[in-house]
Amino acid sequence: MKITDIKVDSRYKKSFRKLPPIIQRKAILRINIFRENSFNPRLKTHSLSGREEDCWSFWVDYNYRIKFIFLSQNRGKVLFLDIGTHEIYQ
Repeated sequence: MKITDIKVDSRYKKSFRKLPPIIQRKAILRINIFRENSFNPRLKTHSLSGREEDCWSFWVDYNYRIKFIFLSQNRGKVLFLDIGTHEIYQ
């Protein structure tokens, strides 16, 4: 699924700025992959459960994730909610 529009929440922006530069670069590379195919196997995109059942997540690397929601029925528009370690799920 190709992503046509990515919006970012203020929390995502703040969290991104706090990341180490190497993780920021990895995130940008993964976001480019995400734009082309949001379910590329390298991203390990998955839905969340519990109180965050409307949210999804994909891997930046083993420790870091980007949490997001789909904004459209066809899943072409998304909102990035946060980026970080598993603490973003709490």
